[in-house]
Amino acid sequence: MESMAMRPALLAPEIVLFLGGLVALLGGSFLARTRQWVTRAVAAAALLVAAALAALDLPGPARSAMEGTFTVDTTTGIARIVAALGTLIVLALASDEIAGTPRESETYALLLFSTTGTLILAGAGDLLVVTVGFLLASIPLYGLIGIVRTPLGAEAAMKTYLLGALFGILLLTGVTLLYGVSATTSYAELTDRLADAPAGVVAAGVVAVLGGLLFKAGGAPGHFWVPDAAQGAGGAVAAFLTTVPKIGAVVAAYRLVALLPDTLAWPLLVALLAAASMTLGNLAAYWQSDPRRLLGWSTVSQVGYLLVPVAVAGRSDLALPSLLLYLAGYTVTNLSAFAVTSAFPQRRELRSYRGMGRTHPWLGAALVVALLGLVGTPPTVVFVGKLTTTAAAWDAGYAWLAVLVFVNTVASLFYYLRWIAPLYNRAEGAGQPEEDAGTPARWSRTSAIGTAALSLLLGVGAGALWATVSL
Repeated sequence: MESMAMRPALLAPEIVLFLGGLVALLGGSFLARTRQWVTRAVAAAALLVAAALAALDLPGPARSAMEGTFTVDTTTGIARIVAALGTLIVLALASDEIAGTPRESETYALLLFSTTGTLILAGAGDLLVVTVGFLLASIPLYGLIGIVRTPLGAEAAMKTYLLGALFGILLLTGVTLLYGVSATTSYAELTDRLADAPAGVVAAGVVAVLGGLLFKAGGAPGHFWVPDAAQGAGGAVAAFLTTVPKIGAVVAAYRLVALLPDTLAWPLLVALLAAASMTLGNLAAYWQSDPRRLLGWSTVSQVGYLLVPVAVAGRSDLALPSLLLYLAGYTVTNLSAFAVTSAFPQRRELRSYRGMGRTHPWLGAALVVALLGLVGTPPTVVFVGKLTTTAAAWDAGYAWLAVLVFVNTVASLFYYLRWIAPLYNRAEGAGQPEEDAGTPARWSRTSAIGTAALSLLLGVGAGALWATVSL
């Protein structure tokens, strides 16, 4: 049978990324400090090759690899492209921040390993493969967060590790329960077998697996580590952990929910998790003065929006395309906002951005586009993502969830405005010079402007993007 073949060539993007990580890790040990940029070039090449392979394979039919435990389809292809290109942007941010430091090559290797785990999560067709992807995406993240060796970084790394261990055990417990009542971990057989299994055990197992995936995505109730990590980690790592891992985690959650039998109210459960995540993230973001911590809580709320199409998986034809479009749009827009903070790493208070829009108009414009994009303001691509995910919820009969998305979107505007407002304010007192925002880091500045422009271009060309994700 075709589905039972190994077919390792179908995992070429994942293999390229993992080997690229190994080359960067080992090669960095033999290179002088001044030549560590070679490992950055290796990492960038691996990401570009992986994205290109995924793009070439995108129009093809859905296929299975590794004896049916890994699925290669449009969803996997989009996740591969978005994750690889997202990590490539993170590399650009890292080149400003860690170039010439003792841990440069290790950072690039860990980024590639974690991205590989993200891609494995996105294509997993077996609960055991989900577990492997979860571990491969998570373990490098602990090292990345703590690699800055600051008190805040150490605290964030410890919190992330402890929560990761807890939710990892929870995920393994869920896999064990589901295997115990179905005698299989393969998605191809789970639907029919879970329909005949004891409902209570199935519920406990699915909730546990979803809990593990929500930790990886950064959504409630596994969200507690996200704002601390966004604040305590380096700028490039903060951009990575709030963006790339959730691509695989949310796609894995979608695949799991889509196969569940109708014996229990799974859509309602996921809808409640979405509502809790978007509302909690928005409420907590109101009180933040550190821009990266604010973006961390914003990430929690964005996971809530991403869970909306997961809640209606299989109940609306709009669900999967809207999820993929939102993931692509969020990745570009969130990275743009973090790129601005990396361009001015010394600015760790919202008020310190006062006048930056006047002294650096292009960066100011990029930040405005990114923040209004995260709100979901047209013509940015996140606007189209929110519109289509809300339409999917409405189409599936979850009008209350669609209304809640709208309410939370309006509410989020106020805390983003707290950051936007100082950008164009003049210094207090007549005749006083505007606050100097300093010289922005070159690669971060370019990345911020480029990704903000891409957010607008993808929003204007959303029709073509929608056609791609709907293949």
